[in-house]
Amino acid sequence: MSEDREEARLRSVHQEKYMTFRSGNEYFGLKIQYVSEIIPFQAITAIPETEEYIKGLINLRGKILPVIDVRLRFMQDPFDYNDRTCIIIITVRGTMVGLVVEEIAEVVEIEDDNILPPPTIMRGDRVQNKYVYGIGRVGDTVKLLIDPDKLLHDEDSSTAELANDTGEEDEREV
Repeated sequence: MSEDREEARLRSVHQEKYMTFRSGNEYFGLKIQYVSEIIPFQAITAIPETEEYIKGLINLRGKILPVIDVRLRFMQDPFDYNDRTCIIIITVRGTMVGLVVEEIAEVVEIEDDNILPPPTIMRGDRVQNKYVYGIGRVGDTVKLLIDPDKLLHDEDSSTAELANDTGEEDEREV
């Protein structure tokens, strides 16, 4: 019996939990460690002269957070927000940001050996490969695993700058 527990412990060490969501026809996954909470879609205060994918700011229990639309960030066509639209609040390098997604799918566990690098055929596709670090196999389906750090802090760092301008303190310094 102790061998079974040890085997289960070793399996859990080599797998991660991912929050998955749909964007267009694709399913994406974020490591659960980055997800603070999921909130229903709410009114967003627009900010002039920002990138199109930066939808604006929300007030979450007294904290002002920037919100980005994941579809627009991935350069996909915009979608009409509906009752399944929600905002995933993530924390990356001490910065809290809201991600507008079409709908939450599920939380899944993906073992390390079920995560493959993006295929080389996708190399020419800047949009997905820019933020996708791996392809997670889950049963008969695949999830595109996103690097939230690159999503927020790539060469176009306006999201990170906006988050810092809202007065959020860097948790590393606290």
